[in-house]
Amino acid sequence: MSDLSLTILAETANDAQAIERLHERTFGPGRFVLSAYRLREHVDHRLDLSFTARIGTLLVGSVRQLPILIGDTPALLLGPLTVEPPFRGRGVGRALLDRAVRDAKARGHRLVLLVGDEAYYGRVGFKMIPKGRVKMPGPVDYARLLVAELVDGAFADVAGAVRPDWSFAR
Repeated sequence: MSDLSLTILAETANDAQAIERLHERTFGPGRFVLSAYRLREHVDHRLDLSFTARIGTLLVGSVRQLPILIGDTPALLLGPLTVEPPFRGRGVGRALLDRAVRDAKARGHRLVLLVGDEAYYGRVGFKMIPKGRVKMPGPVDYARLLVAELVDGAFADVAGAVRPDWSFAR
Protein backbone atom coordinates (compact mmCIF):
# COMPACT_ATOMS: atom_id res chain seq x y z
CA MET A 1 0.00 0.00 0.00
CA SER A 2 2.92 2.32 -0.54
CA ASP A 3 0.97 4.59 -2.89
CA LEU A 4 -2.33 4.56 -0.98
CA SER A 5 -3.34 5.50 2.55
CA LEU A 6 -5.48 2.59 3.72
CA THR A 7 -7.62 2.71 6.85
CA ILE A 8 -9.12 -0.44 8.41
CA LEU A 9 -12.14 0.33 10.59
CA ALA A 10 -14.70 -1.74 12.47
CA GLU A 11 -17.84 -2.07 10.40
CA THR A 12 -20.84 -0.01 11.52
CA ALA A 13 -24.53 -0.38 10.76
CA ASN A 14 -24.18 2.61 8.43
CA ASP A 15 -21.82 0.59 6.20
CA ALA A 16 -24.42 -2.08 5.33
CA GLN A 17 -25.69 -0.63 2.03
CA ALA A 18 -22.24 0.16 0.67
CA ILE A 19 -21.00 -3.34 1.59
CA GLU A 20 -24.04 -4.97 -0.02
CA ARG A 21 -23.36 -3.05 -3.25
CA LEU A 22 -19.71 -4.17 -3.08
CA HIS A 23 -20.85 -7.80 -2.72
CA GLU A 24 -23.24 -7.37 -5.68
CA ARG A 25 -20.41 -6.06 -7.86
CA THR A 26 -17.82 -8.62 -6.86
CA PHE A 27 -19.86 -11.82 -6.30
CA GLY A 28 -23.05 -11.30 -8.32
CA PRO A 29 -26.45 -12.84 -7.67
CA GLY A 30 -25.07 -16.40 -7.54
CA ARG A 31 -23.63 -15.70 -4.10
CA PHE A 32 -26.93 -16.52 -2.41
CA VAL A 33 -26.74 -20.24 -3.27
CA LEU A 34 -23.36 -20.73 -1.60
CA SER A 35 -23.14 -22.73 1.64
CA ALA A 36 -21.73 -19.81 3.59
CA TYR A 37 -24.77 -17.71 2.68
CA ARG A 38 -27.08 -20.42 4.07
CA LEU A 39 -25.43 -19.84 7.44
CA ARG A 40 -25.92 -16.06 7.18
CA GLU A 41 -29.68 -16.18 6.61
CA HIS A 42 -30.80 -15.93 10.23
CA VAL A 43 -27.78 -14.82 12.25
CA ASP A 44 -26.04 -11.51 11.73
CA HIS A 45 -22.31 -11.12 11.45
CA ARG A 46 -20.47 -9.59 14.40
CA LEU A 47 -19.93 -5.88 13.77
CA ASP A 48 -17.14 -5.85 16.36
CA LEU A 49 -15.28 -8.52 14.36
CA SER A 50 -16.10 -7.26 10.86
CA PHE A 51 -14.09 -4.56 9.12
CA THR A 52 -14.02 -2.14 6.22
CA ALA A 53 -11.08 -0.91 4.21
CA ARG A 54 -11.17 2.67 3.03
CA ILE A 55 -8.98 4.98 1.05
CA GLY A 56 -10.15 8.37 2.21
CA THR A 57 -13.93 7.99 2.32
CA LEU A 58 -14.04 5.39 -0.49
CA LEU A 59 -14.96 1.87 0.65
CA VAL A 60 -12.56 -0.49 -1.16
CA GLY A 61 -12.96 -3.70 0.84
CA SER A 62 -14.83 -5.55 3.55
CA VAL A 63 -14.56 -8.66 5.69
CA ARG A 64 -17.22 -10.09 7.97
CA GLN A 65 -17.26 -12.77 10.66
CA LEU A 66 -20.31 -14.74 11.70
CA PRO A 67 -20.76 -16.70 14.95
CA ILE A 68 -21.18 -20.42 14.19
CA LEU A 69 -20.96 -23.78 15.88
CA ILE A 70 -19.00 -26.75 14.56
CA GLY A 71 -20.79 -29.58 16.30
CA ASP A 72 -21.07 -28.00 19.75
CA THR A 73 -17.88 -25.94 19.49
CA PRO A 74 -18.14 -22.15 19.05
CA ALA A 75 -16.24 -20.70 16.11
CA LEU A 76 -16.36 -17.86 13.62
CA LEU A 77 -17.06 -18.08 9.90
CA LEU A 78 -14.89 -15.55 8.08
CA GLY A 79 -16.37 -14.08 4.95
CA PRO A 80 -17.15 -12.71 2.66
CA LEU A 81 -13.79 -11.05 2.22
CA THR A 82 -13.92 -8.83 -0.81
CA VAL A 83 -11.94 -6.02 -2.39
CA GLU A 84 -12.95 -3.74 -5.25
CA PRO A 85 -11.21 -5.09 -8.39
CA PRO A 86 -9.08 -1.98 -9.08
CA PHE A 87 -7.59 -2.27 -5.57
CA ARG A 88 -6.76 -5.99 -5.61
CA GLY A 89 -3.13 -7.02 -5.37
CA ARG A 90 -2.28 -4.01 -3.21
CA GLY A 91 -2.53 -5.61 0.24
CA VAL A 92 -6.12 -4.56 1.03
CA GLY A 93 -7.40 -8.13 1.44
CA ARG A 94 -4.43 -9.12 3.54
CA ALA A 95 -4.85 -6.08 5.80
CA LEU A 96 -8.53 -6.95 6.33
CA LEU A 97 -7.71 -10.61 6.96
CA ASP A 98 -4.93 -9.79 9.43
CA ARG A 99 -7.17 -7.42 11.38
CA ALA A 100 -10.09 -9.89 11.48
CA VAL A 101 -7.96 -12.77 12.74
CA ARG A 102 -6.00 -10.62 15.21
CA ASP A 103 -9.14 -9.11 16.75
CA ALA A 104 -10.90 -12.50 16.93
CA LYS A 105 -7.94 -13.92 18.83
CA ALA A 106 -7.74 -10.88 21.11
CA ARG A 107 -11.43 -11.33 22.00
CA GLY A 108 -10.86 -14.93 23.04
CA HIS A 109 -12.09 -16.79 19.97
CA ARG A 110 -10.35 -20.09 19.32
CA LEU A 111 -11.32 -21.11 15.76
CA VAL A 112 -12.07 -19.40 12.46
CA LEU A 113 -13.56 -21.33 9.55
CA LEU A 114 -13.82 -20.20 5.93
CA VAL A 115 -14.36 -21.40 2.40
CA GLY A 116 -11.47 -20.23 0.23
CA ASP A 117 -8.17 -20.96 -1.46
CA GLU A 118 -5.56 -22.53 0.80
CA ALA A 119 -2.79 -20.94 -1.28
CA TYR A 120 -4.06 -17.49 -0.23
CA TYR A 121 -5.36 -18.12 3.30
CA GLY A 122 -2.63 -20.58 4.25
CA ARG A 123 -0.23 -17.63 4.53
CA VAL A 124 -2.01 -16.60 7.73
CA GLY A 125 -2.43 -20.08 9.21
CA PHE A 126 -5.55 -21.54 7.60
CA LYS A 127 -5.39 -25.26 6.81
CA MET A 128 -7.62 -27.63 4.90
CA ILE A 129 -10.01 -29.59 7.11
CA PRO A 130 -9.67 -33.38 6.77
CA LYS A 131 -12.44 -34.79 4.56
CA GLY A 132 -15.56 -35.89 6.43
CA ARG A 133 -14.75 -34.16 9.69
CA VAL A 134 -16.99 -31.11 9.17
CA LYS A 135 -20.29 -30.91 7.28
CA MET A 136 -21.48 -27.64 5.73
CA PRO A 137 -25.09 -26.94 4.74
CA GLY A 138 -25.70 -26.97 1.00
CA PRO A 139 -23.11 -27.47 -1.70
CA VAL A 140 -19.48 -26.79 -0.84
CA ASP A 141 -16.11 -27.77 -2.29
CA TYR A 142 -14.62 -29.48 0.77
CA ALA A 143 -11.10 -28.97 -0.60
CA ARG A 144 -11.73 -25.25 0.05
CA LEU A 145 -13.03 -25.65 3.62
CA LEU A 146 -10.30 -24.23 5.84
CA VAL A 147 -9.78 -23.63 9.55
CA ALA A 148 -7.37 -21.52 11.57
CA GLU A 149 -6.62 -22.36 15.19
CA LEU A 150 -6.25 -19.13 17.14
CA VAL A 151 -5.24 -21.25 20.13
CA ASP A 152 -2.90 -24.21 19.57
CA GLY A 153 -4.83 -27.48 19.49
CA ALA A 154 -8.27 -25.80 19.45
CA PHE A 155 -9.43 -27.93 16.49
CA ALA A 156 -8.03 -31.23 17.77
CA ASP A 157 -11.32 -32.83 18.86
CA VAL A 158 -13.76 -30.72 16.83
CA ALA A 159 -16.09 -32.36 14.31
CA GLY A 160 -19.68 -32.17 13.18
CA ALA A 161 -22.16 -30.04 11.31
CA VAL A 162 -21.58 -26.34 10.88
CA ARG A 163 -24.61 -24.28 11.85
CA PRO A 164 -25.36 -20.74 12.95
CA ASP A 165 -24.85 -19.95 16.62
CA TRP A 166 -28.50 -19.35 17.41
CA SER A 167 -27.63 -17.40 20.55
CA PHE A 168 -26.93 -14.56 18.07
CA ALA A 169 -30.20 -14.97 16.09
CA ARG A 170 -31.99 -11.82 14.94
